Amino acid sequence: MSKYHRHLIRRYRVKPGSRVRLADHDPADLGGLELIRAGAGTPKERAVELLQLSQAELARAQELLWASDTHSVLVVLQGMDAAGKDGTIKHVMAGVSPQGCEVHSYQAPTEPELDHTFLWRYWKDVPERGRIGLFNRSYYEEVLIVRVHPEILAAQRLPTGSRGKRFWAERYEDINAFERHLVRNGTVILKFFLNLSKDEQRRRLLERLEVRDKYWKFAASDLKERGYWDEYTAAHEAMLRATSTAWAPWHVIPADHKYVARASVAAILSGTIRQLGLKFPRVTAADERRLGAARRRLVAGE
Repeated sequence: MSKYHRHLIRRYRVKPGSRVRLADHDPADLGGLELIRAGAGTPKERAVELLQLSQAELARAQELLWASDTHSVLVVLQGMDAAGKDGTIKHVMAGVSPQGCEVHSYQAPTEPELDHTFLWRYWKDVPERGRIGLFNRSYYEEVLIVRVHPEILAAQRLPTGSRGKRFWAERYEDINAFERHLVRNGTVILKFFLNLSKDEQRRRLLERLEVRDKYWKFAASDLKERGYWDEYTAAHEAMLRATSTAWAPWHVIPADHKYVARASVAAILSGTIRQLGLKFPRVTAADERRLGAARRRLVAGE
């Protein structure tokens, strides 16, 4: 898995400062699954196998993360509606103890939240040491939907001033500084943009309207936001370019095939935690004596 992890990093990580065009990233890319282990099944079958290996590895890594109590992991998932964020979380985190991870999703800010800075409500949800936190959408909405819909920005009670390029550049600076502070204090940040094609989004939205058990997944806002596809594409490209840093990189993950997205995210996440070199707490000689005494008492029936 370490070899595949390195392969995915090279394939999908956005280099800091690079020019990003989503048109250069194929949403239907197979992640190299079509090239590895020839004769061992279809790309989907290989992806399922890799996902299962990563799930087991992630379960062990999470236990080590908890025991060492020196790092936490923040996973940020962004993508258009129907990109598969919920399903990715469900499948990638399968097998991880619920005590060791937490998922947060964010709706429109409340009145009290609007009376604070745009990052305020996310601070309280940053994972504590030993835990994995997942943001299903995140503070990046503040440079995405807020940028596409200026009326949302107008309701944020900000001081008067220009809302041009400099304004957005400063928001990117604030986000980068926020993430750098977290990383300097032991939080590993992995950011995944699930890159879905417009045609595949259409197919998935139609499925929600044609399968009765999926009616509940459809929202009128999904269709409305689809009408802003080009605007969101431009906002995503600007975001990726400005906020993929050495300390908190973005990964553009192809999402047209759900099995590729899930296997890729799981491999990058588990591989990154493994590379931290974490170890279980060291047991001293004095600890061993106390543990031995406790064992003898229990064996004696106390």
